[in-house]
Amino acid sequence: MAKDKNETLKLDPDTAPEAPATPAAAPSGQQTLTVDDARIVASYANFCRVSSTPEELILDLGLNPNPFAQGSVTVNVGQRIIMNHFTAKRLLQALAVTLQRHEQAFGTLETDVMRRLRSGT
Repeated sequence: MAKDKNETLKLDPDTAPEAPATPAAAPSGQQTLTVDDARIVASYANFCRVSSTPEELILDLGLNPNPFAQGSVTVNVGQRIIMNHFTAKRLLQALAVTLQRHEQAFGTLETDVMRRLRSGT
């Protein structure tokens, strides 16, 4: 999330931005983008469903109040993000880089809950 109300980024179409840039003159081939997050609503999700059409990728994000419950569970989806596959690929790359940096700093993230439970004991 941005620390400031408005954040300016310089975007190169071939690379994902790593940090906010100053609003200096952008070299040719780059776009200066101002992000206004004044009306942003933050949500937490521990559930994600991904679906796709030939033109779009759809992410449904929600909260599973009891992820270890047995039987039928209803998950309330609070956000639906729809993007084209090009944007989805850029998001994938940005997430991969971010998670790689996190794991380098804090250790491997084990996504298998049972393995986490076994290694914790």
